[in-house]
Amino acid sequence: MSLLGALPARFRRERVLIIGCGDVGQRAARALGGGQRVRLLALTSSPARGPELRARGITPLQGDLDDPRSLRRLAGLATRVLHLAPPPSGEMADWRLDPRTRALTRALVQRSLPSAVVYGSTTGVYGDGQGRWVGEATPARPLTPRAWRRVDAEAAVHWLGRATGVRTTVLRIPGIYAPDRPGGTPRERLQRGTPVLRAEDDVYTNHIHADDLARACLLALWRGRPQRNVNVVDDTQLKMGDYFDLAADLYGLPRPPRVARDAASDQLPLVLLSFMSESRRLHNQRMKDELGLRLLYPTVAQGLAARGAE
Repeated sequence: MSLLGALPARFRRERVLIIGCGDVGQRAARALGGGQRVRLLALTSSPARGPELRARGITPLQGDLDDPRSLRRLAGLATRVLHLAPPPSGEMADWRLDPRTRALTRALVQRSLPSAVVYGSTTGVYGDGQGRWVGEATPARPLTPRAWRRVDAEAAVHWLGRATGVRTTVLRIPGIYAPDRPGGTPRERLQRGTPVLRAEDDVYTNHIHADDLARACLLALWRGRPQRNVNVVDDTQLKMGDYFDLAADLYGLPRPPRVARDAASDQLPLVLLSFMSESRRLHNQRMKDELGLRLLYPTVAQGLAARGAE
């Protein structure tokens, strides 16, 4: 039974628009069910994706977040919008801005408004918590360009809510994993023997299974409170090295070598080092209380083992 099967009849026959219909978006579409109760739409800049989306019961809409003029057709189309597209990663005049989300929100206000907009952000907006517990009321302190752009996107989404009354929800998302997700497990990194930090230098890392994230997206579309931020994270409390040790044991692979932070800077790419410079533990009670999400995979140990460790 789809998620909508348990909802009152007045909530059915919706038009749900997915912006950024990748792995998680497709999982959300599958969980939603489609059919007579809801029409699924997805923005795509690639005509070649049309047949694939249609085969999944999703109507493709041609448009490009980098071309604001192409977004005009989105105005008034959807009753609910799930925005999962990332900000640009290339060079921009101001690296702190997300012009894609700004363009989308401007397009949505042109005609009849959706009742809800959900945006998939990142827990990276919190910056380095030095291992402390972090809740949604914790101020954002982004340390990287990608996190700054997410802060800007969050602000644009909540501006839409405050200015128009649309119910907006920002989901702050950590590392997404799933055995059936491309690159969704640590297996390849373990096979390469990529080092992790020694225990005294290690950082807390946070996770969510892709199926649980997709369910959180849908629940937020119907149950999210107005202009709300929600951490979507499981109950795992592990440091990064312990996470990779757990996965190695599960897969029957050697545990990764441990190195000091100073040595890691000479052996690892900058992107990976940036993740190793932030440590925080995330409260998820708002996700459970307000969205009513009951995790299918409360810990990464359960989620990685769910399909026999691949």
